[in-house]
Amino acid sequence: MNITPTLAQRLLLILFPFAFGYYLSYLVRVVNAVLAPDLVRDLSLSPETLGLLTATYFITFAATQIPLGILLDRYGPRKIEAGLLLFAALGSVIFAYGDSLGDLIIGRGLIGLGVSACLMAAFKSFTQWFKPQRLPLINGLIMAAGGLGALTATAPVQFALSYTDWRGVFLVLAVLILLCALMIYLLVPDHPETGKGESLQTQMKEMKSIFSDGFFWSIAPLTMLSQASFISIQSLWAGPWLRDIGGLSRADAADTLLLIASSMIAGFLTLGTLAERLSHIGIKPVVVSGIGMLIFIMIQGAIILEPAQSWVTPIWMAFGFFGTTGIVQYAVLSQHYPRNLSGRVNTAINLLVFITAFTLQWLIGKIIDLWPLVGADHYSPEGYQLAFGIVFALQLTAFFWLIFAYKKHHRAITEPV
Repeated sequence: MNITPTLAQRLLLILFPFAFGYYLSYLVRVVNAVLAPDLVRDLSLSPETLGLLTATYFITFAATQIPLGILLDRYGPRKIEAGLLLFAALGSVIFAYGDSLGDLIIGRGLIGLGVSACLMAAFKSFTQWFKPQRLPLINGLIMAAGGLGALTATAPVQFALSYTDWRGVFLVLAVLILLCALMIYLLVPDHPETGKGESLQTQMKEMKSIFSDGFFWSIAPLTMLSQASFISIQSLWAGPWLRDIGGLSRADAADTLLLIASSMIAGFLTLGTLAERLSHIGIKPVVVSGIGMLIFIMIQGAIILEPAQSWVTPIWMAFGFFGTTGIVQYAVLSQHYPRNLSGRVNTAINLLVFITAFTLQWLIGKIIDLWPLVGADHYSPEGYQLAFGIVFALQLTAFFWLIFAYKKHHRAITEPV
């Protein structure tokens, strides 16, 4: 006989372990923004190779998303995430002991592979165990846990560097990741519906139907570009920009990165709650998210214009807050499709997000590398302006596509035949 856990049990046994996993996932994702000067110094990295190294996380992460969606729907989130986290722990050890760019790329790639299920497994489990109307809020809570990971990767990591080096940081991360894998495997319950009723052929056919659906493609372009822009800049290029353009010292840049991460946490909690509350009075989450992503685009425009130093920290805090709005669209997609497709729907959009994040993070570095260094170790303002300007233009174009395509699709499904 299956006994449904109480809400308190679900929060303790389901939300907390997955939140810890996503906390670590985000920590390892963005930690290079603080460690970049050490990596550049120890390995003599150019902007392009620094971008490629850090972005390797995203390409291996993205490569797992299609099989991950099928595996989550077939075998459940507990076994899949716990198993993959072992690869992340191995990657952290390889990164810590790496002596060459190749070693670090392998380690970084394994980390991306290993944490690739942290958010999607959580979303899958939440779809199974929580009511649909709770999903924007519950999703916002786990995203806030990711924000805590981003926060830890800033000033706290900078403080830790006074006791160890970047290699020691990654060894500690390996231990924490192993602990998280054990926690998820032992605590998270399997849902009674896990693995029932669908053959692999049926799963693949349904995955194809997602990618050929007009509703998916009305939502996907802006969501993937907004999230990828936020991730690729926050996880690496925000740190160098604060130093080179914002004129901040390394310690002050780390403090500002901490404030960005704090704002991100506030954004996840506020916007998830806001989307849930406004849905009760008829304002759809897609509208809330769309407006938030437009504000995020305008904030990036202000960064491109190089604000006065007194405005640098407030503008980047706004970047952190409104950079979270794209995640609301995951709940929009989850609620649109049948529950048995939830794992594949979320991994489908995540595939696009992380392929784009890899491309943008590497491309920004390649563009910055077109200009010579300013002084001993600062990158050119023109490089940042052009790179961030391209990212801005792509998002603005996708925003107009959202307005056109969503309205067109909505009319198609609501007008009588």
